[in-house]
Amino acid sequence: MGRIITVVNQKGGVGKTTTAVNLTACLYERMKTVLLVDFDPQGNATSGMGVNKSTSPSAYDIIINGIDAAKAITATRFGNIIPTGVSLSAAELELVALEEREFRLRNALEPLKEFYEYIIIDCPPSLGLLTLNALCAGDAILIPVQCEYYALEGLSDLMQTVRFVRGKLHPSLDIEGVLLTMYDSRTNLSVQVADEVKRHYPGKVFKTTIPRNVRLSEAPSHGMPVTYYDRSSKGADSYTELAKELISWERT
Repeated sequence: MGRIITVVNQKGGVGKTTTAVNLTACLYERMKTVLLVDFDPQGNATSGMGVNKSTSPSAYDIIINGIDAAKAITATRFGNIIPTGVSLSAAELELVALEEREFRLRNALEPLKEFYEYIIIDCPPSLGLLTLNALCAGDAILIPVQCEYYALEGLSDLMQTVRFVRGKLHPSLDIEGVLLTMYDSRTNLSVQVADEVKRHYPGKVFKTTIPRNVRLSEAPSHGMPVTYYDRSSKGADSYTELAKELISWERT
């Protein structure tokens, strides 16, 4: 059975979608069966994989209209994806009236775990019903944390939500790891934030860090992960190492 990893942080601009897209591509390059689920109404993961945001069926259809998730999968040369678009923004309100509203995504994805080693979910930058669905669907969460002053404050808010989900909805939800993004070892701030995160989450912080890298910023506009856009870049190297580390964690 595969493992569902939810990439989550309610703060925007922390490298969440960048991580979801590039981790998917790097796992795929390492011959892993992997599926990316774009669960952010902005649809940036969809366009980052070179897929049109108007592609249908989409993530909206599987949680609101009950479409078989397998029918919503789009194949790309970087791995498979369940795409999304602006229609998913309406789902936040529509979910309120539905039965098992917190478990719609989990129920849709569960049958796919038989066919994929990894299912990666990209969440919106909020803690609403969409993110709650993604947390309930995940076996574990991967938390990108930007190396900045307010990083720990945002991480604390997220962990309160995780404790709620564990207590009320999904007791076995695990922390896959905390990923330090936009890291610059030359600055005291990056080093201080890294040390604080490691102190609060011992044994749960990835050794791999993601640097600030212009190629990482450019790749989405070309509809491809950074390893395909510029394989020699520091960003490509970092996400390749992250995929290797994740695989090694799963074996232990």
